[in-house]
Amino acid sequence: MRLFIAINFEDKLKNAIQNIIQDIKKYSKQGRFVKNEHMHLTLEFLGEIPPAKVDLIEEAMEKMSGRPFTLELSEIGHFKRRGGSIYWIGLEKNKALLKVQKRLHNLLSESGFELEDREYRPHLTIGRKVTMDGDFNPDKYMGQLKKIKITVDKIDLMKSENIGGQLKHTVIFSKGLR
Repeated sequence: MRLFIAINFEDKLKNAIQNIIQDIKKYSKQGRFVKNEHMHLTLEFLGEIPPAKVDLIEEAMEKMSGRPFTLELSEIGHFKRRGGSIYWIGLEKNKALLKVQKRLHNLLSESGFELEDREYRPHLTIGRKVTMDGDFNPDKYMGQLKKIKITVDKIDLMKSENIGGQLKHTVIFSKGLR
């Protein structure tokens, strides 16, 4: 099973971000933009995991502690890639988010999972293989981004699968923050 741990968003929040994505799309020459059902903030990508190890992930998540917190969006940026860039929405630096991600990473590592060992750079991917025309100005969206606040009160273990050519994300376990 292909698994990752993420923060999922309420529909109202997804719709607000989707409005920004739809406007950005007007400036693109090419690219695949994220649909609401795939919008999330990844905390840890696990990759292909045997079903027998899911219990270990759930146990690590159960050991998590932390209070709910709020995230604020900051900017639109991109990672340059051959064939088109990955466009993302960044987040204001948030100590609570970084603490939750680091604790989760450490608990999973202690449980024997091999994880990427690079600095966590939180962002919401909004488009892949995107090429923009010269009129695109990401600063235009700063006002809209600053109005969007994300309340985080749980983290979810997600299964990602391709069903009939369609990507489907399913929550298989949740851990509340109190």
